[in-house]
Amino acid sequence: MKTLQLVIIAFLTITIFSCKGEKKEAKDQENNTETVKKASDKKEVVVKDLEFKLEPKSDSKVSGKVTFTESEGMVNMVAELSGLSEGEHAIHIHEKADCSSPDGKSTGGHWNPTMQPHGKWGAKEGFHKGDIGNFKADADGKGYITFATNEWCIGCDDDKKNIVGKAIIVHQGVDDFTSQPSGAAGSRVSCGGIIQ
Repeated sequence: MKTLQLVIIAFLTITIFSCKGEKKEAKDQENNTETVKKASDKKEVVVKDLEFKLEPKSDSKVSGKVTFTESEGMVNMVAELSGLSEGEHAIHIHEKADCSSPDGKSTGGHWNPTMQPHGKWGAKEGFHKGDIGNFKADADGKGYITFATNEWCIGCDDDKKNIVGKAIIVHQGVDDFTSQPSGAAGSRVSCGGIIQ
């Protein structure tokens, strides 16, 4: 009788431990599924960066650097300049990444792939995709501007958005946002090609 009781106890013990093991294994599999699911819910974010220098034009001493960063459909631009006269200056994207001429005119006109009139960015009357606007330089000749838009891309297949192959031009004067075709912003004092 004792032998039978021992066999039954042993059998029950094995059964209980094996059930706990199955429950633990099932729980572990459930946790793994959640981990995989959480990992697959996260989207991989691709960030593109492009940085280049601006060189003096039109016998100026204006230089600097521009950084473009594209992430999740937005392009952010940061431009830092020095050697400017104190006050406001215009900055635009021009048609060609060719800064070879002394006056910067080798870059062509404003980048305008949608064939709109020149104007302030976002104006209902129209604006060029290259019409960034104006920024201020301090008494030391230093200027800084940031700009963000989903109307640009870095190296994409959309010719109406792709800024690669264009140029940044800084002007001596202020963009009045009305004069056609370029805002009467004066001479081109700094230039940098947007090249990947």
